[in-house]
Amino acid sequence: MLLVLLSLAALCWGAVPPEPTIQCGSEPGPSPEWMVRHTLTPGDLRDLQVEPIKSSADLEDSSILMNISWILRADASIRLLKATKICVMGKSHFQSRSCIRCNYTQAFHTQTRPSGGKWSFSYIGFPVELNTVYFIGAHNIPNANMNEDGPSMAVNFTSPGCLDHLMKYKKKCIEAGSLWKPNITACKKSANTVEVNFTTSPLGDRYMALIQNTSVIGTSYVSEKELTRTSVVVHVTGESEGAVVQLTPYFHTCGNDCIRQRGTVVRCPQTGVSPQDHERSVLGGWLPLLLSALLVATWVLVAGIYLIWRHERIKKTSFSTTTLLPSLKVLVVYPSEICFHHTVCYFTEFLRNRCRSEVILEKWQKKKIAEMGPVQWLTTQKQAADKVIFLLSNDNTMCDGTCDKKEGGPCENSQDLFHLAFNLFCSDLRSQTHLRKYVVVYFREGDIKDSYSALSVCPTYCLTKDATDFCAELLHAKQHVSAGRSRARHYSCLSL
Repeated sequence: MLLVLLSLAALCWGAVPPEPTIQCGSEPGPSPEWMVRHTLTPGDLRDLQVEPIKSSADLEDSSILMNISWILRADASIRLLKATKICVMGKSHFQSRSCIRCNYTQAFHTQTRPSGGKWSFSYIGFPVELNTVYFIGAHNIPNANMNEDGPSMAVNFTSPGCLDHLMKYKKKCIEAGSLWKPNITACKKSANTVEVNFTTSPLGDRYMALIQNTSVIGTSYVSEKELTRTSVVVHVTGESEGAVVQLTPYFHTCGNDCIRQRGTVVRCPQTGVSPQDHERSVLGGWLPLLLSALLVATWVLVAGIYLIWRHERIKKTSFSTTTLLPSLKVLVVYPSEICFHHTVCYFTEFLRNRCRSEVILEKWQKKKIAEMGPVQWLTTQKQAADKVIFLLSNDNTMCDGTCDKKEGGPCENSQDLFHLAFNLFCSDLRSQTHLRKYVVVYFREGDIKDSYSALSVCPTYCLTKDATDFCAELLHAKQHVSAGRSRARHYSCLSL
């Protein structure tokens, strides 16, 4: 009997499925699941966090990467979860964007881990540059269908500069002197001289010592090729005790833009005075300053506590208003030469994820168009939409040989609907109120074709450079009440 029980226990133990892990790879475009309509989709993430991390234990040769971690929401929809997609957009001197898709190796059979706790995963891989603002967005796959609220989460992350405890190990920071410790000491030798001592660096051989007390009162240059402790005397034109000494290196790798080190000028010890007398004299001179500093610190602490309390009170008051902003309805029309898979799908995902817009496309409403007729359907959608976007084509939005001309390529009815939408726009030309609904969007800069020249009265955006302004117009569409400027020029509209 005991042998049978042990055998059953072994079988039950072996039947426990392995816990899901992730396998991540690059996915720059829309996910394939987005093209398929799903009856049920998983919920959103519960938490998303980002922190920098060193990629190597060797501090002298390590790059800084993002450690992106997320926690899945514990509900029944987790059984439908296949993958999580993460996109990172960085903005510094230039803008960059990259996406990865992390597939789960096993299906989720429980809402939480068998050992307890929520399902959590992490990915390390996006490089972190200096002084860069990053926007990190993540959503579960399969994502929501068209015109449905998509499950997504986003956070912002700003990378620090070379003075940060992690970023100082980047190669660029090391070459600028982030790891150089000169151990500066400076003392007042006389009324017009200050002696500055410091340890040189192997990165360069030229330095400038500057004494500043409300204004610059003295500078001196020193050259030293050897790695040693060196000294320089700086002639000053004012009171130097308590002044700031700034040491500026001129390394070969950073020139005039190297990290500067600072110290404080103190009185040099007098010969023949006992250490106890010297300490008492120094303490007596600094005691009034210490008392003043303590008083200022107390006042700053009280003011800081008040400001924090006031900030939390304002944040609680405005929280509901900030989080309950309604989404905008956007009707997108486009001519037949635009590629639906590579352009319209990407643009629709951009509107939903970046601009929090509910997108209306004829692609997903063929049944309603058949029931109502294209004219009635288009008129109804135009009245219901907050914005009508004409997505116009240029070279990079046209289909190539790799597109499926049947289902994934240009939509069969898109050209007819585009003509109807253009004619509706022409009928609204005389109404300034109706004209505010229309927006023209290109993926690249280009001129409006002669056949669409009437659209030049509309706000026009190039998505590759005006994405922020474009989203701002959509997000403030309902609050815009000021009358637009009247145009003196008359535009004619040819019926297509």
